[in-house]
Amino acid sequence: MAKKSKKQQSGGTPATVALTAAGVSYTVHAYDHDPAHPSYGEEAAEAMGVSPDRVFKTLVADVDGTLTVAVVPVAGQLDLKALAAAVGGKRAAMADPALAERTTGYVRGGISPLGQRKTLPTVLDASAAAHATICVSAGRRGLEVELAPEDLQKLTEAVLAPVGR
Repeated sequence: MAKKSKKQQSGGTPATVALTAAGVSYTVHAYDHDPAHPSYGEEAAEAMGVSPDRVFKTLVADVDGTLTVAVVPVAGQLDLKALAAAVGGKRAAMADPALAERTTGYVRGGISPLGQRKTLPTVLDASAAAHATICVSAGRRGLEVELAPEDLQKLTEAVLAPVGR
């Protein structure tokens, strides 16, 4: 069962520090990560008892040579052509995991769209707008942050576009 903690005031991950600094309302959900689980996102949804269409995964892709973040529901997949189109590119491919980790400062399965080491262009799937709150990684495996999609979009300067399928 997921544990809920109150809004963190200081410390935490770079993602929670960024949220606190911005004065955004959020809730942290922690759970025991199982390294044997086949999907980080599905594991988070199950552990928190939240519908997979409200839990979003953070993926890093290469769009015409520029690393770009896509935030899509864990219940679906990233449409690479739609991602490229959303940022005015021609071609997108998943980024090398090691490069994604070095660039964002997070480990795979714990990459957050917030508080990244280097600010990357970000696209938030349009389906996020249908929810009062969504969950994204808080910056480490077993830790999610729940916030309003508008706040996530504002803080990451994300483009809202249909990039999930």
